[in-house]
Amino acid sequence: MTAHVDRAGLSIDGKLAEFLEKQVLAQLGRDPSAFWEGFAALLAEFTPRNRALLQKREDLQAQIDMWHEERRGRPHDAGEYRAFLESIGYLVPEPGDFQIGTQNVDPEIATMAGPQLVVPILNARFLLNAANARWGSLYDAFYGTDALDASPAKPGGYDKARGDAVIARGRAFLDSALPLVDQSWADIEGDHDGKLRDESQYVGKTDKGLLFKNNGLHIEVVFDSDTPVGKDDRAGIADIIVESALTTIADCEDSVAAVDAEDKLTAYTNWLGIIRGDLEESFEKGGRTLTRKLARDKDYTDREGNAHALPGRSLMFVRNVGHLMTNPAIRLPDGSEIPEGIMDAVFTSTISAIDIEGHAKYGNSKTGSIYIVKPKMHGPEECAFTNDLFDAVEDLIGLKRHTIKVGVMDEERRTSANLAACIHAVKDRIVFINTGFLDRTGDEIHTSMRAGPMMRKGAMKNSDWLKAYEARNVAIGLKHGLSGTAQIGKGMWAAPDLMGAMMEEKIGHLRAGANTAWVPSPTAATLHALHYHRENVFEIQKTLPEAPGLDALLTIPLAENTNWPEEELRDELDNNAQGLLGYVVRWVDAGVGCSKVPDINDVGLMEDRATLRISSQHIANWLHHGIVSEDQVMDSLARMAAKVDAQNANDPGYTPLIGNEDGPAFSAAKDLIFKGVEQPSGYTEPLLHEWRQVAKAS
Repeated sequence: MTAHVDRAGLSIDGKLAEFLEKQVLAQLGRDPSAFWEGFAALLAEFTPRNRALLQKREDLQAQIDMWHEERRGRPHDAGEYRAFLESIGYLVPEPGDFQIGTQNVDPEIATMAGPQLVVPILNARFLLNAANARWGSLYDAFYGTDALDASPAKPGGYDKARGDAVIARGRAFLDSALPLVDQSWADIEGDHDGKLRDESQYVGKTDKGLLFKNNGLHIEVVFDSDTPVGKDDRAGIADIIVESALTTIADCEDSVAAVDAEDKLTAYTNWLGIIRGDLEESFEKGGRTLTRKLARDKDYTDREGNAHALPGRSLMFVRNVGHLMTNPAIRLPDGSEIPEGIMDAVFTSTISAIDIEGHAKYGNSKTGSIYIVKPKMHGPEECAFTNDLFDAVEDLIGLKRHTIKVGVMDEERRTSANLAACIHAVKDRIVFINTGFLDRTGDEIHTSMRAGPMMRKGAMKNSDWLKAYEARNVAIGLKHGLSGTAQIGKGMWAAPDLMGAMMEEKIGHLRAGANTAWVPSPTAATLHALHYHRENVFEIQKTLPEAPGLDALLTIPLAENTNWPEEELRDELDNNAQGLLGYVVRWVDAGVGCSKVPDINDVGLMEDRATLRISSQHIANWLHHGIVSEDQVMDSLARMAAKVDAQNANDPGYTPLIGNEDGPAFSAAKDLIFKGVEQPSGYTEPLLHEWRQVAKAS
């Protein structure tokens, strides 16, 4: 552990202080002493407010718990319930008519529609891959996934039959997105053959081929007869490169295990490398050492011969942590840990100022904005706190007002129920609202924990509250002017190996009015980009109905009949326990916050803390209401621990759960369930951090 140093009364990890002073403040030309004095004053103002907001969460939850306890055994009265929530301030009055006033937003957010990647900030290689996912090979995406309905590639090098099917599928895409006059792309014989029905789709020439545009997204058709694919192609087309991940969120939150100064320093160092443009990562592959760097811009010449460049990289957001957690990296004058969300806001914004002030190799925002996603906020008061905090950070760094933009994650029940007021609280800096089924469901369960037993987890996806939640998010965002200025996003496709299913289902996000949606990999971004060529989201948004009423959103997903057969109870427990253990063992033992974790059916799913929240809360709810017993839960955990051990048997660094039932990972899993009712908002972070620190210390 690094020694702490004193800065303006704050006790700061020495390496963290040195990093900020020498690598960030020095490049910005800021005086370190003045910075730390300002930071200390900011903390003195905002830490008590942060604590008061967390206490209000607990106070509201206690009142809701008591209300349900007093009505135990009585039918639920929706009208009485809504009046109660209004009386305690859980529901607040709707703001009057307003439109957001956000300015200086990059087109990738405001006027373009396309995929969004989310990547753990602690993994430099993954972070670089995501940042470079602005452009993707359609041929590679089809050849290597089940998105192409053709015979799998035979091992032993290039499979021409598979390759021919890829080429045919690529030509079909071009015919759809860039139709020719009286001709198919399959019939052309070179880069001068064929005439577009809409000549305005032609953008210019790159060093590799021709550049086109459809629904605001670029398509590069690569002509190269010297390549293995191009030499056998009738037209000499070697590949189709599509503009893919327009935006990427570098995540400091749910997809990482960051519990101390060492972890936070890695996060901030990687973010500095992305912003400054010099992040590199070397790794071994196939017996060779490869070095990954950020991609350069894509140069082209327009039809008049003028030179231009398109961004070679995704526009980067950074997701700070929420208001709940603290971190020992910095201690306040009273010895308490710093609120981690405040630390993130100051550190990531100060690093991002390097871009704003022109010190970056490539640049991120062309409009002078810093983009921060803020998760897990409960209601408009917490959104207003974030707005005020960002004001203070701008003043600390010396940035213009509203330089820092905010993305609001609509993933907590009190935010969903007061979404218009939440948007209003950040109306001059909001660039993003997003729904997320898992965290939102976790909060749904915890808020109504004492109302009764919840329906089975799978049934939640068709529940009334969830349908209202998804529709209201889009409709309320549109009503207040987000279209053309900000993103309205939908959640993650969690199965990176099931691209065929993604291509069938994820277009539904566009048809629901989302102009961005999350994907788990660069390949998924390339494939999902095809949906935005099929549908014009901005036109769809003009046709959508008004928001469903609030009563549907407040419908509690209680089970109508709890007399489940023993087999169904066991299945539900096993499903939750296996997913919980499979994720926790990596988080606690290995510090991996997001990875492809096999589910109970051995399907690899990209899991993060949101998955854990719903699984642990669901078991805790059934335990609380006597649907299952502690013995049944322990039996399920034991059997699923054996399954998780088997699924990880080929990992040489893996520590089995069986035989280590008193170890940090299995202990954390038990605590998440048996202490689930008492966890703040049902969050998993406090217990995960506690047990991860135990694992690191040992």
